[in-house]
Amino acid sequence: MTRGGAQKDRDDPERRCLVTGERDGKAGLVRFVVGPGDMVVPDILGRLPGRGMYLRPDRNVIDTALRKRAFSRGAKRQVTAPDDLPVLIEAALARRVIELLSLARKSGAAVAGYEKVKDWLTGGTAVVLLQASDGSDRGKAKLRPPDGPDSLIDFLTASELGMAFGREKVIHSALAGGGLTARVVEEAARLQGMRAQHGGDRPVGKGTTTI
Repeated sequence: MTRGGAQKDRDDPERRCLVTGERDGKAGLVRFVVGPGDMVVPDILGRLPGRGMYLRPDRNVIDTALRKRAFSRGAKRQVTAPDDLPVLIEAALARRVIELLSLARKSGAAVAGYEKVKDWLTGGTAVVLLQASDGSDRGKAKLRPPDGPDSLIDFLTASELGMAFGREKVIHSALAGGGLTARVVEEAARLQGMRAQHGGDRPVGKGTTTI
């Protein structure tokens, strides 16, 4: 298990976090590359060309990287990044989780709604329970997550879950086992790292910072 909650994969090459110095699989970190104009760009999917630099998906770590110019050290030249880089990373990770949930729904590996989720939980189909962070605590307490690690995701909003299921809002949803579910859990662990120390919405910064 990685620090962020994702499962270790022996085929996942390890990289070192620029700030903490700790090593982890690429799936447990966020990759960055230097784009046009020497601007640092988060590479959430890990596919952009260029030499990668890595950070833990943790808002405090990202803030420290900006403050201590870790990207310039990693790139071995002066580079810049948006002041709101942590916000951009969190938004990109949230979109990624929503996209994967949507794919799981379309493949039949995800359901939404109290009764359907309850049926999946009692029948043993569900391996992950998702509950909206802004849903009623009383309502959410009626459903228990499956046994095992990484079986509860509770830091997405009702609107975010709704986007994955083509609805305005969703409070309860569940995932069956399979490859898509493993990817949702992995990406959700990165998103959780960006949200762990900060609840609610944050203002978006402006401009760029030399880092």
